[in-house]
Amino acid sequence: AEQSAEVFAALRAILSAHARELKVTADSPKGYSLNTPYSDRWKKELFFGGVQVTKNYVSFHLFPVYMYPDLLEGATRELKARMQGKSCFRFRAPDAALFAELAALTASGLSRMKVEKVF
Repeated sequence: AEQSAEVFAALRAILSAHARELKVTADSPKGYSLNTPYSDRWKKELFFGGVQVTKNYVSFHLFPVYMYPDLLEGATRELKARMQGKSCFRFRAPDAALFAELAALTASGLSRMKVEKVF
């Protein structure tokens, strides 16, 4: 449990770095998530990303990767190995290198949403 708290804190920090531009929709010791501002194109806010503590893992969901799968083209094999489904990454233990890669991917995803005028 101690490790999952450490993983959660590190992954939460990756997302919360973008909280000023996005909208916090959940913030508890077990979960943190962000939506985009209102999107004219979609007529609603879109889920951007979230971190969730589950029994065996801490999951990091990154919606831009689902919208734009090409964001993963430069991803390492190690990061891809953590994927569950199209836009979720699972971790049991802290991993500084993968977290740094995920932080860069998160920033790229946000930039891409802006370029595509999602919001």
